[in-house]
Amino acid sequence: MTVQLATLSNGVRVVTEHMPHLASAALGVWVSAGGRHERPEQNGIAHFLEHMAFKGTETRSALGIAEAIEDVGGYINAYTSRETTAYYARVLGQDTELALDVIGDILMNPVFENREIETERGVILQEIGQAADTPDDIIFDWLQEQCYPDQAIGRTILGEAERVRGFSRDDLLRFVDERYGPGQLIISAAGAVDHDAIVKQAEALFGHMTPRPSGNPDAARFHGGEIRNDKPLEQAHMALAFEAPGYRDPAFYTAQVYTIALGGGMSSRLFQEIREKRGLCYTIFAQSGAYSDTGTTTIYAGTSGGEIGELMGLTIDEMKRAADDMTDAEIERARAQMKAGLLMGLESPSSRAERMARMIQIWGEVPDIERTVAKIEAVDGADVRAFAQAQAVQAEPALALYGPVTGAPDLDALKARRAA
Repeated sequence: MTVQLATLSNGVRVVTEHMPHLASAALGVWVSAGGRHERPEQNGIAHFLEHMAFKGTETRSALGIAEAIEDVGGYINAYTSRETTAYYARVLGQDTELALDVIGDILMNPVFENREIETERGVILQEIGQAADTPDDIIFDWLQEQCYPDQAIGRTILGEAERVRGFSRDDLLRFVDERYGPGQLIISAAGAVDHDAIVKQAEALFGHMTPRPSGNPDAARFHGGEIRNDKPLEQAHMALAFEAPGYRDPAFYTAQVYTIALGGGMSSRLFQEIREKRGLCYTIFAQSGAYSDTGTTTIYAGTSGGEIGELMGLTIDEMKRAADDMTDAEIERARAQMKAGLLMGLESPSSRAERMARMIQIWGEVPDIERTVAKIEAVDGADVRAFAQAQAVQAEPALALYGPVTGAPDLDALKARRAA
């Protein structure tokens, strides 16, 4: 399997990987335009635009878009993140030309009919309401805002309902003009694909686009802070975050290994101590999230209002213990989990297409899998324990609490426990 990369004269990048013995293909267009590329008055428009992509083009209706892909047994979808909007499909190899044509059509020829805008506005407002009613969903939006206050990267991807109610067709067109330039587009395909054919089709679909500057988003500044919403729910929800390395930071892999050992599986410290030994919760985990220039170590747990204080204290204690006595065996297990997750995921063409697009966005190239595995294997015990020490004692924290949380310690109390 060989990754091939081409760049059209206007800056559109095309990356493919042929996977022998597969009958299917995954392909799409990844646009370097997400929530952190929005101005304050635009918050939520990248996600709104993603929804509108499937609502009709100059030659296809919304139903026609769906039928074009589903008539050949495939599927088509999209998502918006803080740094990316992706439009992708999965089809049989013989239908890759059709799939790319449909995706190109929805990107190049949307009509944005006012009637469809109003329909989709209602759908998005329902989505916002559903998120607000899901405690272990909304709490991460609140946490993100505490991590990066007054910054685009800290705002919700869905946007505030009041702002979404005001978006117009002109607003959508303006965002496309500002952020959907050819230099922001990456066409990525994996599976039963032909590189030359996809490059030729990409030239036909996107080669006429005129290069234009779009600017880089403001650098992220992790701040930290606390938000709590006391509400009579069944569970008290806690999300705790610390600044961690971004994708380009050499310590990225160390952060990933540390987080897996701390709370990434059933054998992890948090799971074993707080759920298995103490029975204080059903769900607890740690995860490491990264962006191009920053990242977060996040710990989440849900428990009863009467046990939230004990759970939070023990979480801090486990972080401190990890800095002192995390064993080489734990670190080796975490490395194995990380490698296996990477390699097993790449058996899927969808995962490969996603990875290639993201690597092109970050590095401008797709690192060999062997190179990535070598970086994981190079993480040693001293690296992880030093990182654990910085997270446990030095890193600025952010905290979000939701539910019956009157008994939860505040951020100052957690800082004091860290320093003890």
